[in-house]
Amino acid sequence: MVKRILVALSGTPFTDSAIKHALELAKIHQAELTGVTDVDLSRIADVGPVPIGGGAAATGLTEHRLQITQEHIEKAISDFEQSCANAGMKYCIDRETGDPFEHLSDQWRYHDLTIAGLRGLFEYGVVHSPDDEIIRLISKGIRPILAVAKEYRPIKKALITYNGSMESAKAMKRFVQMRLWPDVQIQIVCFDKQADEAEKLLSEAKSYCSAHGLDAITERVEGSPRVVILDFAKQIQADLIVLGSSSRARLLKQLLGDTVLHCLRNADIPLFLSQ
Repeated sequence: MVKRILVALSGTPFTDSAIKHALELAKIHQAELTGVTDVDLSRIADVGPVPIGGGAAATGLTEHRLQITQEHIEKAISDFEQSCANAGMKYCIDRETGDPFEHLSDQWRYHDLTIAGLRGLFEYGVVHSPDDEIIRLISKGIRPILAVAKEYRPIKKALITYNGSMESAKAMKRFVQMRLWPDVQIQIVCFDKQADEAEKLLSEAKSYCSAHGLDAITERVEGSPRVVILDFAKQIQADLIVLGSSSRARLLKQLLGDTVLHCLRNADIPLFLSQ
């Protein structure tokens, strides 16, 4: 059941899509929306090492960054408020100018789903270690996350990646149980497995979906998911990819630079991230 949705209003090119997806889901589930600013202004002000004699230029750059970022955030808040009002949806705004990850974590405790832009964390050129930020976001327990693409598109077909791991099973189960889009078509794909093993895994996954009233198409695909997943999603015209995320201890070794981070940086359709 989805009754409270948290929407990250970062003021990036992905924010409009995040708002549209949030409104769509709020209408389906009669849910409340909370818009929260998720940009750390202190990090915006960090321009890195300043050479001798470059203080004035650095100050000017900082002020420009802060002004532009604040303008983007205010526009995002205004767009969110206007969109919610026009749709007659219940909403509130939570402004945050400190550590956005700490604040999102606090707010997540009282929300069922978090919606943010796919590459909102990489905007403005001020996140020096984006990999660390991805670890931080997921490891704080902010999941499930609907990471949306820049262009809004209705979610009619979902691609679920499943390899039998606990992480992929949890993601599949969470997505099926939440029924975010009641009429969504589901295709479950097993990558890089021997035929017999893949057939068994896919049969069990299909049976699980059937128990929840969903008919799933299954398919085995050769190759590493990091290499082929986005092309395959495009080939089957998927509107969403469901991915499991590992724990913090394994995330750095197994996911960064691998499937999840690759999709976050390169996908042009939304991702449902869970564990």
